[in-house]
Formats: sequence, C-alpha cells, structure tokens
Amino acid sequence: MDPILDRARAGQGALERLMNAIPGFRGYREKELRRDTDRILREQIATRLDENKKALNDAAAAATRGGGLDVINDIETARKRLDKITNRIRYADRGYAGLFDAVKVDEALLERVYQFDLSLVEGMDAVRTAAQSASGADSRAGLKAMIAEIDAIDARLADREAILSGIR
Repeated sequence: MDPILDRARAGQGALERLMNAIPGFRGYREKELRRDTDRILREQIATRLDENKKALNDAAAAATRGGGLDVINDIETARKRLDKITNRIRYADRGYAGLFDAVKVDEALLERVYQFDLSLVEGMDAVRTAAQSASGADSRAGLKAMIAEIDAIDARLADREAILSGIR
C-alpha cells in the first residue's frame, strides 16, 4: 500500500510487536505510526523544496552578472513563495487525535490526508524541474513556471487544511 508506512511497520522491534498484540493498543499504535510517517514525509518534502533555493541563487547571480536585473523581482517572488510553502508543509497540522482526546479521528480520513501528502511529492518534482529551467537561458519563463508550480502546491495545501478542518 504505502512504502514509507510499510517500512515503518517492518522496522518495529520485538517489544512494539508484542504491544501490538494487546487488544485496543494496536489501533493506537497504528495512528502513532501514521503520525510519525506523515511527519517524516512532510519534513522530507520541505527539505527537498528548500534545495531549490540554490537554483534561485544561481539565477540571481547569472542575472546580476549579465545585467538582467529585471528578473530579480521574479526571483525574489519565487524565493518568498518557496519559503512560504516550505514552512506550511513543515509545520502543517497533523490532524491526529491523541489517545485521550475527546474527538477521535476517522481512519479513512487519516488515509486521505496521508495520500494527499504523498501527492505533494509530484508538486515538489515539478518545482524542481521549473527551478532548473529558471537558471537556464530563458530564466524569466522558468521563473514564471516555478512560481506557478509553487502556487499550485499552495492551493493543494489549502485543500489539505480543508480536509483537516472536517476532521476536527
């Protein structure tokens, strides 16, 4: 089903597997495992998005050297929006209820949120591709494409928040 969650399950020690045998505890442990894998996935996406700043720095340096200062505003716009979505992903609400919370979380919604987070990987790859073209010959078009991809991720994050608001 999900490679990250499957690896986390496979990496459980003997004590964790024993605790899973306790009635009622397995479901709690599954939610904790989902919480951990969700956090790891979002951190990985945020880190990989941050790596695109190098391409923006390269584009800024090339524009400065070549006298093309008209693209600097686009570079700064891309950098600010990249910072915004990176932080939104890194610090996004988990949407998971704790063991003693009054409101319990539906497993189907947890799976939907997790699958949604996995879809952010596609957006991350699109941003990377656009960032690479931003430091090329037609940097303005590459920057516009990068900003459009960043805005698409921002819209996806708004959808994620709407899903989570239905959970709470």
